Amino acid sequence: MKVYPFKIPKPLNQNLIVQVDESKMFYGQLHQHEEIQLSWIVKGKGKLITGDSIHHFNDNDFFVIGPNCPHLFQSDLMDENAKMISLFFTRVSFGKDFFDLADVQEVQPFFNSAKNGFRLVSDRKEVHKLIEQMPRQGKLTRFISLLQLMKILCTAHKEMLTGFVYPKHIGSRDGQRLQSIFDYVVNNFQQEIRLGIVAELAFMTPNAFCRFFKKQTHKTFFQFLIELRLEHACHLLATSNLSIAEIAEQSGFNSISNFNRQFKAQKGLAPTQYADNPSLKLKKEH
Repeated sequence: MKVYPFKIPKPLNQNLIVQVDESKMFYGQLHQHEEIQLSWIVKGKGKLITGDSIHHFNDNDFFVIGPNCPHLFQSDLMDENAKMISLFFTRVSFGKDFFDLADVQEVQPFFNSAKNGFRLVSDRKEVHKLIEQMPRQGKLTRFISLLQLMKILCTAHKEMLTGFVYPKHIGSRDGQRLQSIFDYVVNNFQQEIRLGIVAELAFMTPNAFCRFFKKQTHKTFFQFLIELRLEHACHLLATSNLSIAEIAEQSGFNSISNFNRQFKAQKGLAPTQYADNPSLKLKKEH
C-alpha cells in the first residue's frame, strides 16, 4: 500500500490496513487520511509534524495520529535504516455500530485520545510485541491483536501530539502549498527565513500567506518556526555535548539571549535545566 498526499487508498476487502515501511527515509510528504494511524518506529530518527505541532522521533517511539490530521515524518538524512510498522483503520471499519456494542465499551477511551493523537510513554514493550507480529498474522488474529492493542493504549501513559482536532480534509491545492512550505522550513530552519520568500512558495502575498497559514495550522508562521527550532534544540540538548551557544546557533537563533527567552517561554525551564534532565519536558506537559 502506498500513501499519497492527502489520500490513502484502501486495499480491496481489507478493513485493517497493516503497512511496513523500510527504506533509507520515511515517506516525507505531507498527507492526511480519515483513518486513525498507529505507528511504531522500529528504527529511525527525525521530526514528526502533526498539524500544528512538531515532535522529534527516535527508535522505538510509538505514535497514534488522529483522523484527518495532516502529518509527515521527516527523517534525518544520516539515518540509513529506517523502519516503521503502521496500522490504519476508522471507527466504522468493522461496521458502523461495532464500537458502540456493550462488549467493546472498554476500548472507547482510545478513540477520545486518538482525536488529538499521542506519543506512547508507558507500556511500550507490550505494544511493540503485539504490533511486531501483525504483518504476519491472518485477518482474524490481526483483528484480535488490534483490540488487545487498543485496550492497552486506553490506560497507558501518553503525551498528546496536538491541541487541535482536524474535522475535514484539506484540499490538494492547499495541501501542496503546505507541503512546499514545510519542506522549505524543515530544510532551512537553521538559517534566517524571510516571510516574503516563504509567501512566494505558496504563490501568495505575505499578508495572504499569514492568513492562510494560521487558518490551516491554527498558529502563526513564526510560532511554528520557533517551535521547530526549539524541538531541534531539545534534541541537541538531550543527545549532544554542544554548548548552549552552539545549540542556539545550530537551531537557527540569532542570539543566545533570544534563544534562552524563547526556550523558557515555551518549555517553562531554562535550556541548562532541560539539558540536565530532559524528562522534565514530559512532566511539564502532563
